[in-house]
Amino acid sequence: MMVGAWWAWPLALALYVVFRAWYDNWRGPLSKAEIDAFLAHTADSPTGSTTDPAVVRAFLEADDGREFVMSNLVRVQPGEVPHPVTGAPVQGLAMMQEYGRRFVLVLLRHGGHPMLVMRKVGGYVDSWNTPPDPGWHLVGAMRYRSRRDMMALARHPALREVHPFKTAGTDMTFSFPTHVVMGMALRPRAWVALALAFVAALVHLASLISLVGR
Repeated sequence: MMVGAWWAWPLALALYVVFRAWYDNWRGPLSKAEIDAFLAHTADSPTGSTTDPAVVRAFLEADDGREFVMSNLVRVQPGEVPHPVTGAPVQGLAMMQEYGRRFVLVLLRHGGHPMLVMRKVGGYVDSWNTPPDPGWHLVGAMRYRSRRDMMALARHPALREVHPFKTAGTDMTFSFPTHVVMGMALRPRAWVALALAFVAALVHLASLISLVGR
């Protein structure tokens, strides 16, 4: 009986289990001790003067242990700004791109990833009871594995080091956490499973063809 490379399926399953072990939060909601320690540690953070600690505390205390998506609107500094290290004139957008590259690397290590990064191509076309369009340039949606990972990023040395690039390149911004309630795009839990199954099927099929050809 020719079974081919049957081992491809348990290997694919094992790889998917490893992926889910990294991608999902298995530690549950935050404890009060974790929240208190985090807020004490970040009291002198670069964002301390622009973030209301009461808002952050309320978000952390309402932790449900689930993933969330941070939605961001950004207006980039127009023209050139002084480089935070060298002082040389650099485009504000270049500063944001440098910060974004470093941020995403740390985000990935903590189970997060960009979901969408979009460039604005027009003014408000549907709005009421809102201030005038301040001229947003970018809209981003960043998936966080948990609120615990958000705390880890907030005090990560690499991001504290690169934060001056963000402030140099940003003219205006605000962010707020969200939960996805509807979406048509495949999420990583689905497409990783499909990709692994597809590769396993190809390996199994190739081995069967090889056996038949002998």
